Amino acid sequence: MILGGAQENTLLTCEGLLQSPDWDVTLVTGPALGPEGELIRRAAKAGVPTIIVPELRRPIHPWRDAASFAKLLSIIRSIAPAVVHTHSSKAGILGRMAAKAARVPVILHTIHGLPFHPYGNPAANAMYILAERLAAGCCDRIVSVADAMTRQAVAAGVAAPEKFVTIYSGMEMDGFLNADRLRESTRREFGFTDDDVVIGKVARLFRLKGYEYVIEAAPRIVRLCPKARFLFVGDGILRDELRRQAQRLGVADRMVFAGLVDAARIPAMVSAMDVVVHASLREGLARVLVQALLCAKPVVSYDVDGASEVIVDGVTGRLVAPKSVEELADAVVDLIHRPDKAAEMAQEGRRRVRDRFRAETMVRQLEGLYRELLAEKGALSR
Repeated sequence: MILGGAQENTLLTCEGLLQSPDWDVTLVTGPALGPEGELIRRAAKAGVPTIIVPELRRPIHPWRDAASFAKLLSIIRSIAPAVVHTHSSKAGILGRMAAKAARVPVILHTIHGLPFHPYGNPAANAMYILAERLAAGCCDRIVSVADAMTRQAVAAGVAAPEKFVTIYSGMEMDGFLNADRLRESTRREFGFTDDDVVIGKVARLFRLKGYEYVIEAAPRIVRLCPKARFLFVGDGILRDELRRQAQRLGVADRMVFAGLVDAARIPAMVSAMDVVVHASLREGLARVLVQALLCAKPVVSYDVDGASEVIVDGVTGRLVAPKSVEELADAVVDLIHRPDKAAEMAQEGRRRVRDRFRAETMVRQLEGLYRELLAEKGALSR
């Protein structure tokens, strides 16, 4: 339960279901380790019953993984749930296998991003695909946060197309829709003037998040738009490496590394930006794309995974080829130099996403899917 899209999706689902008298919910998670922040305190504040399995961690570790499976099996048998819904790859594989062993009536898994991808080690990819195939055989339905995730999983032979359903990842919207009132104070906080053009990115400082491409594009952007500044929101293991890259390219004085901020502050951070950049190489469907459009900010994104399901090039933002630094820079500069067109695209994007990505919409769709599968299994009375 670090700060991240899959984790926010999971927590919002728990919170939403608990609003109904028809559902009891227990959240089972590993510890929130590392510099990315955590959502466990919010879960506690919201009254979500939470069980932490200390051994359940992201890296593959045979002993800890075996211990995690045993503990998950024990927890599931103790709770005796009607539904087990898993999220993320490691928890998804172990959780589905444990739920199957415990004979849970309905088992689902949500794909937020597949563990195998074009930038991964081929041997590791083959292992992940095999594991996902085995886990898919343990569940009744797989929820994708984007149609792109379904296409990739089906192409890899994870499961047949009919096993998948797309339910877009919901989010809390009011803070983003009303973020304009925070723009001026947030810009002052980070030393931006009214004349500065702020290009922003929100993501962990982690591999495949693409910060290095934005920094590499910065000299060209600054040359073509001398008022350009950069705001990076997030923390992670690449912090020092990225700072050194900025120094080497002579743009460090243009960049503000805001570090880790509370999730409630993300609308304020986006409000301070003039253009939002998403340069990740692997992301099921990045929440920041939706959040930027909710704030009516123009977006430039690499065309990866589900990005094209939100950003229609030239209509709701700009899509460019992954890893292309020059295209990225030119698209950002194009939006800066055509503010009327950029605003028009941002407003059209906002119109398209504001209902489709509501947390309430996601929870309602998931609840309907749970009921449908329970009815099929004759277990709806539970």
